[in-house]
Amino acid sequence: MSEIREDGARFVGYDYKEVDAEGTDISFYLDCYENFGWVLDGRSREDALLSKGKLVLRRDRKIINKAELTRLQRHFEACVRELDELERSKTAKASICSITVGLIGTAFMAGSTFAVTHTPPLIALSILLAVPGFMGWIVPIFLYRRMVSRRTEIANELKERKYDEIYEICEKGHQLLL
Repeated sequence: MSEIREDGARFVGYDYKEVDAEGTDISFYLDCYENFGWVLDGRSREDALLSKGKLVLRRDRKIINKAELTRLQRHFEACVRELDELERSKTAKASICSITVGLIGTAFMAGSTFAVTHTPPLIALSILLAVPGFMGWIVPIFLYRRMVSRRTEIANELKERKYDEIYEICEKGHQLLL
């Protein structure tokens, strides 16, 4: 390393950041993080789009308005976590309700089974308990689908608002870089 550079380039120290990203999120993250001064480290954009897992980003340590950019970046990352939570919320409540109804149906079927195996068999009680038992096994399918579709409508509207907030944050960050 005794080589002397004659091109007049100044020394630049970098901060590095790894971001977990999957498929379609990679472009979104690259576009947004650029507004906070981050660029891909050593790979082309196409390589990053094809890779799975982590994006390695870097930015100049002496970037102007670094504190404000970092604050905006944290706000952006919080919004992204909220988007992930909204995506998970589409199925969470529906799953819990469907499983609960299925378990109640199973309890009725267990009662029906005990009634029919009782000595003497209680056929009328067995039939009476079997009907809600079967319903408890069939209804969760439709219940799940309906709850997911309702929650998806609400979540999509909330996600659009959150994306608008993210783009405002990125716009502010971009203005600080100019």
